[in-house]
Amino acid sequence: MLRYTLMRLGILVGCLVVVWGLVYSGIAPRGLGDSNGLWIILLALVISAPISFVALRKERDRASVQIVRRVDRMKANLEANRSQEDVADDTARTQGQTS
Repeated sequence: MLRYTLMRLGILVGCLVVVWGLVYSGIAPRGLGDSNGLWIILLALVISAPISFVALRKERDRASVQIVRRVDRMKANLEANRSQEDVADDTARTQGQTS
């Protein structure tokens, strides 16, 4: 998961550098007034999203498999804890009824 995040961030930073170069060289339009920085960031986000979607497909699939495994493990642990609590409650009830 960390690897995917770092790769995604790398693509975003790369796009940010390219867009910044294009805007300051005059190839891409500048933002209005003081909004130039925000314009560069938004444009880099819009460009990096489809690139990441295509380029990081395999890494995203690996990350999702890891997440599914963690969720399944957590569900199994919760179910095991619930069954232990049920056994403890049943034991307490039977001991309370016999005394």
